[in-house]
Amino acid sequence: MFFFLQKYNLLNTKNRHKILPPSPPSFPIIGHLHLLKNPIIHRTLRHLSLQYGSIYSLNLGSFPIVVISSPDAIEECFTENDIVLANRPQVLSGKHIHYEWTTLGSASYGPLWLNLRRLTTVELLSRSRVSSFEGIRVEEIRSLVKGLYASNKENFVRVEIGSKLSGLSLNILTRILTGKKYLFFGDDENEGGSSQEAEKFLGIMREVFELSGLSTVADTLPFLRFIGFRNIEGRMVAVRRKMDSFLDGLIEECRRTKNEGETTAMVYKLLDLQESDPTTYSDQIIKGFIMVMLIAGTDTSAVTMEWALSLLLNHPNVLKKAREEIENCKGNDGLVEESDIPKLPYIQCIINETFRLFPAAPLLVGHLASEDLTISGYHIEKGRTLLINAWAVHRDPNLWKDPLEFRPERFEGLKSEDYRYTLIPFGLGRRSCPGAYLASKVIGLTLATLIQCFDWERVDEENVDLTEGVGLTMPKAKPLEAMCRARTNKIDVLSM
Repeated sequence: MFFFLQKYNLLNTKNRHKILPPSPPSFPIIGHLHLLKNPIIHRTLRHLSLQYGSIYSLNLGSFPIVVISSPDAIEECFTENDIVLANRPQVLSGKHIHYEWTTLGSASYGPLWLNLRRLTTVELLSRSRVSSFEGIRVEEIRSLVKGLYASNKENFVRVEIGSKLSGLSLNILTRILTGKKYLFFGDDENEGGSSQEAEKFLGIMREVFELSGLSTVADTLPFLRFIGFRNIEGRMVAVRRKMDSFLDGLIEECRRTKNEGETTAMVYKLLDLQESDPTTYSDQIIKGFIMVMLIAGTDTSAVTMEWALSLLLNHPNVLKKAREEIENCKGNDGLVEESDIPKLPYIQCIINETFRLFPAAPLLVGHLASEDLTISGYHIEKGRTLLINAWAVHRDPNLWKDPLEFRPERFEGLKSEDYRYTLIPFGLGRRSCPGAYLASKVIGLTLATLIQCFDWERVDEENVDLTEGVGLTMPKAKPLEAMCRARTNKIDVLSM
């Protein structure tokens, strides 16, 4: 008995010297869940940071987290503590939607994840590999432009642009992944694929996003799973079956066509690897890779471009300046090319400012602490999940002058190193988004082409509504509609 009392006193003495992150008052069982009344969680977490500081802890039921919105703390996380924070929390969506935590986004740090990361960054999404798919990006963007021109010719017409940008992103990714196109613009209906298949996948993707959000509820209060709350787990199992069916068909089709002509698509590379190492590159691993690429890449790029166009419509002076930059670069020498994008720094400033105000990942995916660590002097226990509130950092008035204003000029003359820890739309460290380079290529060329080829106006005198919707990728609450007309000096090019 004396031994146990002595040990208890020693532990108490040790813990008294540790400074823990501040935490609001909590309730039994639910912890701090009552504080998350607003469904737009990143706003609630930022409001709490104004009360408790840029590092604070919450117990969301049985799910302990630490919220961080300080660039200095973020730097500590992804430099000295990068390996300690390289794990992901084992949430319910990882089990059912991410193939038992075996995808790049959900796997724990270890041999499986290291192999997936190497495969992705070296074999599939390296700069040289991304550059090799330039032709696909150009074709799809020009197909979108052709379709827009066919619908308006020389008159202004009302366009719902968000769905078209989602279709563009989906087409680019499916062609890069499988060589197959799923959604069409204009008169491309003889190129293979079907819009029905595209709608099927987009429907699955919407379910996945919804259930990934609901997963948080089931993870914070596990007893809800056992009483069948909103049938969350059952719905996850069902959407997994749909995803499996869709991806099994896609992989089988690629197997059948593998030896027909040139096979540069990513799935063929994975099938080659499977032949030499079927255990490491099982069908489940391949399906997980395709699923993550499609879900992570389709919506994020489309949402970013939709926000960018919304901001430009509300700031016609910025739109005019961007068009003048393109005209000074290209003159009447045809449409803008990817090689022109580095010569268009103001376009990049617009994209950076869009990332700042409306990041597609306002809360970076959680990082699970695999051991005790210290961040900014605070002791953080093993097993806590760290959430980086990128949205709060991007709008911090101590970091950005007039942070709520859309002002692309704030990035003029700056290098990426100047805002490495204050602009983090793709995350940082080992678990940063490996598709950032591809996304920047798609967003840059699409935005520049749409500005070059069309006049854009609001549907009425009211500013475009910039209210955020609920979702993992921060969609617009109201999809963007705009008036679109082919520019006079581009009609000859567009009609070809």
